[in-house]
Amino acid sequence: MPQVTYIEHDGTEHRVAVEEGLSVMRGAVDNGVPGIDADCGGQCACATCHVFVDEAWFAKTGDRGEQEESMLSFAAATQPNSRLSCQIEMTAELDGLVVRLPEAQH
Repeated sequence: MPQVTYIEHDGTEHRVAVEEGLSVMRGAVDNGVPGIDADCGGQCACATCHVFVDEAWFAKTGDRGEQEESMLSFAAATQPNSRLSCQIEMTAELDGLVVRLPEAQH
């Protein structure tokens, strides 16, 4: 099963196996990773699953859709590598993905 490393704002790392087809957000929520609130449950409607994708992985996560772009406008402290983790679907090619969590989601 592919693995994702979630890095909290304070540097704490959580390496989690995430089943292919699930979102990076679902992997965090199902494994108790703090820092991803996922208030809308993964419907791309709240921006509380905002992450910063490690630059080495950013292109592999796909393009941001129009709805994701719109929701990211509500997220605090976005960066060029910002994504909503509910919109990144796990695949074997993403094994080893590294995402960093913002200081806060609200």
